[in-house]
Amino acid sequence: MGSTEVEGVSFYEIAAAHPDRPAFLGGDAPATYGALHAQVNQLSHAFGDLGLEPGGTVATVVGNRAEFLTVMLAALQSGLYFVPVSRHLTAPEISYILSDSGARAVITEGTFASTVAGAAAEAGIPPTGRVTIDAPADDGFTGLTELMEGRPEEPPAARKMGSVMLYTSGTTGKPKGVQRPLLDYPPELPMTVLRQTLVKHLELEPGDEVHLAVGPLYHSAPCIHALLALSLGHAVVVSERFDPEGTLGLIQRYGVTNSFMVPTMFHRMLGLPAEVRARYDVSSLRQVYHSAAPIPVDTKRRMLDWWGPVLYEYYGSTESGPVVVARPEEWLDHPGTVGRPVEGVEIKIFDGSGTELPPGEPGLIYARGQGGFEYHDDPDKTAASMLGDYYTPGDIGYLDADGWLYMSDRRTDLIISGGVNIYPAEIEAALLQHPDVGDVAVIGVPDEDWGQSVVALVEPADGAVAGDELAAALLAHCEPRLARLKHPRRIEFRPSLPRTPSGKLSRARVRESYLRELGDKGEQPVP
Repeated sequence: MGSTEVEGVSFYEIAAAHPDRPAFLGGDAPATYGALHAQVNQLSHAFGDLGLEPGGTVATVVGNRAEFLTVMLAALQSGLYFVPVSRHLTAPEISYILSDSGARAVITEGTFASTVAGAAAEAGIPPTGRVTIDAPADDGFTGLTELMEGRPEEPPAARKMGSVMLYTSGTTGKPKGVQRPLLDYPPELPMTVLRQTLVKHLELEPGDEVHLAVGPLYHSAPCIHALLALSLGHAVVVSERFDPEGTLGLIQRYGVTNSFMVPTMFHRMLGLPAEVRARYDVSSLRQVYHSAAPIPVDTKRRMLDWWGPVLYEYYGSTESGPVVVARPEEWLDHPGTVGRPVEGVEIKIFDGSGTELPPGEPGLIYARGQGGFEYHDDPDKTAASMLGDYYTPGDIGYLDADGWLYMSDRRTDLIISGGVNIYPAEIEAALLQHPDVGDVAVIGVPDEDWGQSVVALVEPADGAVAGDELAAALLAHCEPRLARLKHPRRIEFRPSLPRTPSGKLSRARVRESYLRELGDKGEQPVP
């Protein structure tokens, strides 16, 4: 790609200065920055008809499509909280988020309209606040095109900074919104701050780049990366869903230069036959960011061998944003690290009593120096995540003597067997190196003698045959890679494992399902 100079530090400024720049490529509706800006402004003018005023909340329940970004950009210049809701949730789960966030309007699409209608009614959102992106599903919805029709294409007179309020995954208890204060500043301010911090840390540049949005946009990292792309003048390709070969095809077709992915995507692309991978030219890639879950060292090495030094890893959370970054050459010098602290951030490791731990000793990861936040209407949860001015997402890891952070696992996923701490991610990484393993979840189950025992639930790779022979081969595979106490006591096979669209594996839910299955059979967890 070229490096045409881009004027402005936000989407809004770039669109005004360069209306003919491509904003969306591919899909049903490719658009320029100017055309997208006009739609964003029309929607901003229409928010009042939905009962939305500065400080209010608009939610979306949509798939991966360009209109998601249109709504977000309109909310961010209208002083609104923008709440993206997973399209995979049930009506009661959606209703909870709509109600908890105080949403006055919800924008969806026809596919999910019936579910959203019930959720919106339960949350007290009137029909006037219900919008569908495509044709109205029934009289209870207004079409987005109809809502915007005839509105001015110029920016509203009173523009004010909004904010994205993402809801945590809620593996324990109800999910909570991660809320940041709305300040009386124009929407260009947060983009200016991001240019000086996150953009610099990730080595992104403005210009003629192409971003592939392949992860679910309602999750924090895919959402923010797409927003960053449009704030740097990049063109965006929105992929409806992740498909291993289809993703390679999009990279080649559009000359994709940057993207955000998760380790599961890497593993599944590596699982394609070598001749299929060789069909696609991915040499346009310059930065592929990954986070959200630990990545096996072997998987990352294979991706670097294939794609070259383009993988940028970072660690953080919805609450904190990225707090450490490992550039490709840094990771190669420190295999397995998730990075060193970015400028202005300090990382420390504490035990459960709040005592700081020395290098090499695992404990809870705490960070300070990132932007402030609070959990919406839950001061107790906010306080419980803090130790002084340090915040923890509940992950376990350690620092080496040079300050490189290594992540072990979630605190809630830790297995304690015979008094020894065992990290499931380490065992999963070893098993994923076997060519017959498509996916794997390692959990701890009750054991009278050991407290907990290790069980591996394996999704066989395409063409692999599940059974005793494969189980024996996997145990033999573990022999040179893991201490004996970490070997699974039981290996079972599943046709598929439940991962979230962002690539996260909820071991808590896998464990609950496994124990429930055993209970139904009248079996003990481990012989």
